[in-house]
Amino acid sequence: MWKRHRRYAADGTWDRVLTALLALADTTSDLDWVVSIDSTIVRVHQHGAGAARDSVAGL
Repeated sequence: MWKRHRRYAADGTWDRVLTALLALADTTSDLDWVVSIDSTIVRVHQHGAGAARDSVAGL
């Protein structure tokens, strides 16, 4: 299954399928674009935040 997916992605099959589906949905007025923006903020664990404060102060 993965090999077929990779082959279809490489030879452009998925692009052609998507183009055909979008064209069909557009001609039948079934195409409705919805945009969703997620503004969730997730804090990083204190040890995953990057460099220690002392090393940043030396800049």
